[in-house]
Amino acid sequence: MSIAFYLPNSSMEVDGEDEVGAAEPRPMGVKASKTASKRKKSGREEELEKLQGILEKKDKISKQKVLERLLAKNDPLSEMETSLKLKLMSEML
Repeated sequence: MSIAFYLPNSSMEVDGEDEVGAAEPRPMGVKASKTASKRKKSGREEELEKLQGILEKKDKISKQKVLERLLAKNDPLSEMETSLKLKLMSEML
């Protein structure tokens, strides 16, 4: 007499001594797919990412300087300068 039972964490039934089914590969899970997407980056990708970060910071500093100049200006601002000032202020917040 042999006893068959099912293992909940595997996809095969085991019969006392013999395996009844072959293990089927499981689909990629959430954690595995996230890990695959966060693969190690090559040297060029790291340099490109670093360069993009620097350019973003430079752009932000440039916008801050323009806004400082507009805020420090004593003369009345033109319509274009006023709209630029409002746009830059909304971006900063």
